[in-house]
Amino acid sequence: MQILDKRKALGITPLLRLSFRPFFLLGALLAALAIPLWVLALQGDAGFRAPLGGWLAWHRHELVFGFAGAIIAGFLLTAVQTWTGRPGISGTPLALLVLVWLVARLAWWLDANLLLLANLGFLLGMTGVMARSLWAVRQRRNYPILLALLLILAADLLTLLGVRQDDGNWQRQGVWAGVWMVAAMMGLIGGRVIPFFTQRGLGREAAVQPWAWLDWAILLCTALLALLHGLGIALQPQVWLALPFAALGLAHGVRLWRWFDRALLRVPLLWSLHLAYAWLILACGGMAFWHLGLLDSPSQALHALTVGAMGGLILAMLARVSLGHTGRPLQLPAGFALAFVLLNLGGLSRVLLVSFSYQPALWLAAACWLGAFAQFLYCYAPMLCRTRVDGHPG
Repeated sequence: MQILDKRKALGITPLLRLSFRPFFLLGALLAALAIPLWVLALQGDAGFRAPLGGWLAWHRHELVFGFAGAIIAGFLLTAVQTWTGRPGISGTPLALLVLVWLVARLAWWLDANLLLLANLGFLLGMTGVMARSLWAVRQRRNYPILLALLLILAADLLTLLGVRQDDGNWQRQGVWAGVWMVAAMMGLIGGRVIPFFTQRGLGREAAVQPWAWLDWAILLCTALLALLHGLGIALQPQVWLALPFAALGLAHGVRLWRWFDRALLRVPLLWSLHLAYAWLILACGGMAFWHLGLLDSPSQALHALTVGAMGGLILAMLARVSLGHTGRPLQLPAGFALAFVLLNLGGLSRVLLVSFSYQPALWLAAACWLGAFAQFLYCYAPMLCRTRVDGHPG
């Protein structure tokens, strides 16, 4: 039976053998295209007609629910196989889920109802596959992930209803809630894999043991802040909200301090993860300052979260996970550390340099972002489209 199962798995097109393959590839492609297109649209020179709801609605939605949503799907639907010991989604079912994601991207130029149904269908499908695998083995430890996915779905629903009804407030509430729920997912998954990857990458005897109370505090505080954004309460400066943002930043800082090992500074696969996580601290601090009236706008804090933390952590995870799951040694392709440098330079430009010279800083940030994800596609697309080098399925 094992021989027949392996033969069947090897008969599947390599790109559809596990979820990380198509979703990492397509998510990175969307990231590489979306930011330059958005900057061109800001100049009034996108080259074709605007999507439903306008370019701002498209930009805000696609970088959170399209790009991050694809990477979350690729990671979780691959990881759940390891967590549960049950085969992950592959072949035709995976192809259908990928097709729904693609339709959701194109629907911005087609029909508002299709846009709503395809996006929600993708998130529901991903959550359903996760739930089925976790429930089959009653793996309660990972049930919070399902709740996080449902809250992301609710944020997407609010956003797309805002697009359909031309309600800018609903769109802002939904997108901000979605961003902070992605941050909650980053805290949840990052809190597990970053110390583990650090321990494995440095050959240490054991990973830093988590503090369960701190992990729960980070998750619950981030989810609460997402909810307050979804309700519109946190979209205006509120002095009292500076406290949970400052506390959340401090909690992330404590985590990062506990994980730190000087030797990781010599390993790009590791310092890229830690540096991306550090952007979370900056984002939380920026939000606290804004609520205290010390910043004129939350935009810089938002982009510290989306460009520095979300983009940085995603790129670092793509680089590491793609190597491991294609049977390769955990050694970056030659020169790939430049992609991490570009991503972080883009974050600095979008968060800090825009205060001094907005237009050039915006173009620099876009060019750095494009360069980082273009390098990923150049180095990793062949890996994702080919069989594992060790001959195993997956």
